[in-house]
Amino acid sequence: MKNLLNRRTIRKYADRDVEKDLLDRLMTEASRTQTMGNLQLYSVVVTRSATMKQKLAPAHFNQPMVTEAPVVLTVCADFNRTSFWARCRKAEPGYDNFLSFMNAATDALLYTQTLCNLMDEEGLGYCFLGTTVYQPQLIIDALKLPKLTMPVATLTVGWPAEEPPLSDRLPLESFVHQEEYHDYMGMDIDKYYYEKEHLTENQHFVRINHKETLAQVFTDIRYTRQDNEAMSKELVMALIRQGFLPYNVIRAGGLH
Repeated sequence: MKNLLNRRTIRKYADRDVEKDLLDRLMTEASRTQTMGNLQLYSVVVTRSATMKQKLAPAHFNQPMVTEAPVVLTVCADFNRTSFWARCRKAEPGYDNFLSFMNAATDALLYTQTLCNLMDEEGLGYCFLGTTVYQPQLIIDALKLPKLTMPVATLTVGWPAEEPPLSDRLPLESFVHQEEYHDYMGMDIDKYYYEKEHLTENQHFVRINHKETLAQVFTDIRYTRQDNEAMSKELVMALIRQGFLPYNVIRAGGLH
């Protein structure tokens, strides 16, 4: 798709509504994406009200686009609906486990990406918020998500009010392996990351963060071990509360 080559993350939106009919059509079309067992193991919570956006904002570290975008979409891995359907039809579901969460999360993320592609074609702008899984309990509480329902993706959506530059990408040979995985050597890293590390904006990024390398910015500031471990614990606890993991996983995994 030509649009994918020009895809930009949009964080600033025009003062213009995203019509319900348009969004409904795109979400319906996106449901044709791949899904495990044709079960469509996802749900989407559409947020338009300012009050609800304010409730969601802390879960996303109060990034301004959460409250400024006309629409916020929270895409959830959902085995609640399927389990309830099974019980209503004299069937006993067995989906309160981690494998079921992974299947539902995969379904939800496939749906999310398909929806993003459709919004690109329509001229809508959006921002995928990776923060969804950092503090999931805040989202669960705000949206009143039942057991076996877990937020995995958030999109802020609106008509673009900016045209930011395209972000860089690693070359194809850096992530495609023929026949089997071929581990990397130092010379490979030098080659594959040369352009990224020598971009003016990335070199500036290193300087203002008082680091020697771009990698240090990511490991020491943006995505630290301490933060990753703390948010991993929060994610596991949310999965336990939502019924996708047993409580004894806390002790087994050393989470005290």
